[in-house]
Amino acid sequence: MNKKLCLIGVLIASFAFAQQTPNATPAPASPAQEAPSAPSQSRTTDRAAAYYHYSLAHIYEELVAMYGRGELANKAIEEYKLALQNDPNNSFLNAGLAELLYKTNRISDAVREAQDVIKRNPNNVEAHRLLGRIYVRTCCAGDLEPTPQTSTTRKLAIEQYTEIVRLDPKSVEDHIILGRLYGMEHDLPKAEVEFKAATAISPNSEEAVTTLAYLYNEAGQQKKAVELLNAFPEGARSARFYNVLGYTYEQQKDYPQAVEAYRHAVEEDKDNLDAMRGLAQNLMNQGKTDEALQEFRIIADADPQDVNALEQLAELYRRNGKYDEALDTLSKADTLVPDSLEIPFKRAQVYEAQGRFDDATQVLQGLLQKTAQASGKYSTAEKNNRGIFLEKLGNIYKQQGKTQLAVETFRKTIDLGDENAVRGYVNIIETYRDAKQWNEATATAREAVARVPANRGLKRELATQLADTGKADEALALTRSMLAGGPEDTDVYLTLAEIENRLKRWKEAEDDATKAQQLAARPEDKDTARFVMGAIYERQKKYDAAEEVFKQVVRNDPQNAGALNYLGYMLADRGVRLDEAVSYIKKAVELDPQNGAYLDSLGWAYFKMGNYDLAEENLRKASERIGNDATVQDHLGELFNKTGKLRLAAMHWERALAEWNRSVPADVDSADVSRVQKKLESTKVRLAKEGQSPAGKQQQ
Repeated sequence: MNKKLCLIGVLIASFAFAQQTPNATPAPASPAQEAPSAPSQSRTTDRAAAYYHYSLAHIYEELVAMYGRGELANKAIEEYKLALQNDPNNSFLNAGLAELLYKTNRISDAVREAQDVIKRNPNNVEAHRLLGRIYVRTCCAGDLEPTPQTSTTRKLAIEQYTEIVRLDPKSVEDHIILGRLYGMEHDLPKAEVEFKAATAISPNSEEAVTTLAYLYNEAGQQKKAVELLNAFPEGARSARFYNVLGYTYEQQKDYPQAVEAYRHAVEEDKDNLDAMRGLAQNLMNQGKTDEALQEFRIIADADPQDVNALEQLAELYRRNGKYDEALDTLSKADTLVPDSLEIPFKRAQVYEAQGRFDDATQVLQGLLQKTAQASGKYSTAEKNNRGIFLEKLGNIYKQQGKTQLAVETFRKTIDLGDENAVRGYVNIIETYRDAKQWNEATATAREAVARVPANRGLKRELATQLADTGKADEALALTRSMLAGGPEDTDVYLTLAEIENRLKRWKEAEDDATKAQQLAARPEDKDTARFVMGAIYERQKKYDAAEEVFKQVVRNDPQNAGALNYLGYMLADRGVRLDEAVSYIKKAVELDPQNGAYLDSLGWAYFKMGNYDLAEENLRKASERIGNDATVQDHLGELFNKTGKLRLAAMHWERALAEWNRSVPADVDSADVSRVQKKLESTKVRLAKEGQSPAGKQQQ
């Protein structure tokens, strides 16, 4: 042990002790500072003896810090107690003992000592700090689940830090801690006051500014967060600051700005993997898959244990159609977390993209078996996981045309209750709709509303189904009955607009879509309302207006595959700006490679360009996924007619007419039906002249 250092420590502590020990004739205290009168002493104060024992206590404390031995801590505590026996009213000794008890994890004893100090001297800021730190440690550990007890302890912490900032109003750190505590209590106004107080004391306090920005983000006030962060001096910005700025832009879905902020973070700290992850994720969000792929490769090389980077790499490979690379990457991730549920689920997604439905089914059934509980009782997280697995399995059955198996699988999600039950019902309704089993779809919608009557989404599903099956008045009445006169009416007006659009009541549809957009509070809800308005314009053949609306949606959310597809298809169907049309649709397909509607759009765009090979490739894929879609069959008919394969053309046009005949009126354009009927008859005549018979309904 370095005795010289130990002696210096004792001398410093002695000075602190002398400063805290009352003089023989203390100066009178002001009324605000005067502490409650101390209890009468049972023995004569011996400050010399107290000082002696305190010095020994401090030496033992130093030894504890050096060697960490428990018996040394016990000796330090004994010496503190002896010191207090000789000077019972010395708050400095009480605070020192409380701090030591805290450091040696004797929390209950530390709390009692600190409370004793505060009882005798309410203005002892260090005792308040110690008590506050203890409460924060107890209630705010990262691995603690929120409980009524932790909430109570957090309130005690707030009480202490409220006193601390009163006694020491210039402490930036304490204002920040108090602000965070208010944030955990979801009391944004009080949290904001504390963070602003911290920034007023220290305008360049990055911690205060970034923590307040996080709070704004959590409250959905991203605009205020951006304004706050952009006001911070550029010269004082660190990599951590740019990380927060990037995260804030990401929450706004302003991915280009997020990318720029994360690039700055990486420039400030080239080894900052968090910044690199943010950069890669937002490149991915922006649709720049090649750049994102490169960044995730760098992250995976720098941290081979980063499972998330490997999972994202696999996802990018899947989107790019590099299925073997995706599976190899998932195998690497699997070795790191062999018990993962997410990795096999992603493997099933790759199998699905490859059309290996049996393999995907086997993986998903394995996950369901692995997560099954013999008791049938599941936690919320377990229910949600099983709901995801069942939903994916049901959708695979649906793609294969196995309607009954799909319905039975979705039925199992209903038994999980809550949101899983709602999604289960919606999936069953959509499955029956896709199979054109309209009566079953309506019956399921009625069952769903009866079972979960408070769910407005299920009522909207029923209303849509009623409208499509000729019960328009009942559908509109049911939907309007949900109007409550507040922001929650956004979805109701959207449903009204969609029903009116399908009924060709254009004016009412536009009015209700406008009301939905005005009521929408979140940017994504406004974009949903814009999307519906774009669809209304498109059905009226107001193409310029529709295009402008969909472009606005894509500007706000470059990953909106539905808007991208709509834009591309509108252009392709009219045969204008075909290169642009293909670029929009290809982005949509990259985002959702298994979407039959998007594949149909891409095939149709290639057809319009005269690229018949690519047209056939994509239209065949679309037919494999949504073969009962009349438009897909019509497009195949046009393609084969153009390429001289008249028997195939006739076969697909017959299928198109058959599917339209099974469809609800809202899904059928009489002009399309008339056109296809004429083309089919003309083709049959040509085939007869050539001595051929139509292919009829035989399969390709």
